Amino acid sequence: MFNFKIIYKIIGTLLFIEVGMMVLCTGLSLYLGEDDSLAFVVSVVITILGGILFKYVGRDADNSLGRREAYLLVTLTWLIFSLFGSFPFLISGYITNFTDAYFETISGFTTTGCSILDDVEVLPHGLLFWRTMTQWIGGLGIVFFTIAILPSFGNGNVKVFSAEATGPIRARMHPRLSTQAKWIWSIYLFLTIGCGVCYYISGMGLFDSMNYAMTTTATGGFSTHNSSTGYFHNPYIDYTAIVFMFLSGTSFTLLYITLFKGRLKQFFHNSEFRLYVITVLVATVFITFFLIRDNHYEVLDAIRMSLFQVTSFITTTGIFNDDVAQWHFITWVVLSICMFFGACSGSTSGGFKCIRMVMVINILRNEMRRILHPRAVLPVRVNDNTIPYSSQVTLLAFLAAYMALCLFTYFSMILVGVDNTNSITIALSCASNVGPSLSVGIGPSMSWAVFPAAVKWLLSGLMLMGRLEIFTVLVLFSRAFWKEN
Repeated sequence: MFNFKIIYKIIGTLLFIEVGMMVLCTGLSLYLGEDDSLAFVVSVVITILGGILFKYVGRDADNSLGRREAYLLVTLTWLIFSLFGSFPFLISGYITNFTDAYFETISGFTTTGCSILDDVEVLPHGLLFWRTMTQWIGGLGIVFFTIAILPSFGNGNVKVFSAEATGPIRARMHPRLSTQAKWIWSIYLFLTIGCGVCYYISGMGLFDSMNYAMTTTATGGFSTHNSSTGYFHNPYIDYTAIVFMFLSGTSFTLLYITLFKGRLKQFFHNSEFRLYVITVLVATVFITFFLIRDNHYEVLDAIRMSLFQVTSFITTTGIFNDDVAQWHFITWVVLSICMFFGACSGSTSGGFKCIRMVMVINILRNEMRRILHPRAVLPVRVNDNTIPYSSQVTLLAFLAAYMALCLFTYFSMILVGVDNTNSITIALSCASNVGPSLSVGIGPSMSWAVFPAAVKWLLSGLMLMGRLEIFTVLVLFSRAFWKEN
């Protein structure tokens, strides 16, 4: 039997975290005397009432949280957070319909970064910071954040972590999950502050440096300017973004082991990190060649532009310093591959993840060997760990589900009149939580407002499934999930 009361109780607690986020934006808005102050005050009141209602319904809950409750809790949390998070946009009047407001909010919380806003620069500072806050909290996970500060899920901690964490392998840095969550959030905070300081030193203003730092380390991509970091035309800002996007796409467990434990050799011995680096370097060299040959860029500019976009796409950040829609078509293919790959598991990035690509490569290599040696026992190893057969099956099932969702979205885009290039890159962009599309029309600097409401809801669902790695959401639609036994 489902323990719905514990789900209501936890969601009620989580909503008060969202209230705290809104209060920060309310304070900023009141301080600057802008016209979104009332919208935030009303949104805070509504969210508080919602939190009280959920906690009241979940009163006297049994604190036992099973696996099914954990999966339902995680999915509902992201949906409900996005619901309440859309109120500041709606009440302020800067977004006039619920579909657009919800799309913008869930794009923030899932760190996808697609936007229906044609001109973000007209937004007051409070709403701009609210967009940034949604991505920063969504970077490592809403529920995961709660595990760090409110370790009160009892025996459900591990189940919730499994439902929300990214990647097929859950590396542990500490026996207590709440302590591990605190360490990971400490690294996340350290990267955010370091990125903000570097942006500020490079020439950004205080407000911009704070916002761009939070969305860069969250690998989200929301910007305070329509042309993203291209607004500044500053190479130092571009290189700062490259460094911190790359670090944010690296496994936080690996960063902990190397930076806090001093085991620098782990960087070079980690097969996922090696594939991540190789992919970035190869893609950068390839695109640099075409930028020099076809777009007539200077060598240093070509390297900077290509490295920036490759890092942005593979880490699924989605910020941009140039209009890639004007680049050679073959570079779009390379960026789409980066978009599909994603960075490392256990990071803030989306995508298929490099660890899964390492597993796929090892499985293919073993199959080639098995053709020559049919009786050979060939285990799949990743970083000296043997991957069990059940995990290999899960990997292939995940790949099949990922491709099926992308194809379904691709055909849906074709039906509403979107061209082939944009259709496939929109599907990959939402499933991988990247944000920008490619091609002219809905390129990185364009709005997603042109789509009908039904498509926006479809893409909202795809963004959520991409952030929670598909099965956490997909399992809710299976008959077995709702059976008593």
